[in-house]
Amino acid sequence: MAGSRRAAPTTHRVDSGSATLRRDPGGCDAWTLDVEGTLQSHVDLADPTRLSFDYTRRIGHVIDLVAPPGAAVDAIHLGGGGLTLPRYVAATRPGSRQRVFEIDAALTELVRRELPLPSSWRIRVGAVDARQGLAALKPASADLVVADVFAAARTPAHLASVELVREVARVLRPGGTYVANLVDGPPLWFARGQVATVRAVLRRVAVLIDAGILRGRRHGNVIVVASGARLPIGGLGHRCAADPVPSRVVAGEALTRFTGSAPVVTDRTAAASPALVGIASPDV
Repeated sequence: MAGSRRAAPTTHRVDSGSATLRRDPGGCDAWTLDVEGTLQSHVDLADPTRLSFDYTRRIGHVIDLVAPPGAAVDAIHLGGGGLTLPRYVAATRPGSRQRVFEIDAALTELVRRELPLPSSWRIRVGAVDARQGLAALKPASADLVVADVFAAARTPAHLASVELVREVARVLRPGGTYVANLVDGPPLWFARGQVATVRAVLRRVAVLIDAGILRGRRHGNVIVVASGARLPIGGLGHRCAADPVPSRVVAGEALTRFTGSAPVVTDRTAAASPALVGIASPDV
């Protein structure tokens, strides 16, 4: 695809079904990837710092603020897709070491072939379940853990429990940051439960969310950010407000009100996120 610069969409069989690559008319060498009809990734090979989806842009703000500008980090990605966020880390923080756990080996092979990574980037992709991969990592070995895992457009139940968050906390270095992408809709019970669950392990938590989603008007992406140390709330707020589609940072007492009486989710009580049909693209 990337090598031949074909304009027509191409569909490929991967472990999770059918994956389609389409050239983005808005970029000279940019592509979208969908799996089983759900738009999953946007990759700009000419400019990997261009994050086109609103939710990836918000995660990008977190990545920008986890360390001084340009400083290398050790990052773990739960879920890979088109490797959009690992590409962003590599481009903005040269020398970073990254591990990606993407269970769909055929999807990773497709992405590596058609949307190749520069050989100098230190990105290792393992064909393993995200939670199993996380459990195999050494304690205090990462500065950043990014969770962006979906199966049939839903967050799997085993990646939505307090036991998962404890594994994340074990792997993070002191002051390290966890950021998770969720999709939910009114009345946001799944997102509220996830905030309660993360807060049970990591002291400082914030949510990056579109106002329409927060008010229960529509479904979309909810970004949860957490750390054992102070979060850059001011910096995140400024960046999120300046986005083409602005979002809010909910923290402190406002986050307590958002969470309400939502219980902590355990492996025993965990369920996948709601099935939201007709999602054409993130934040739509």
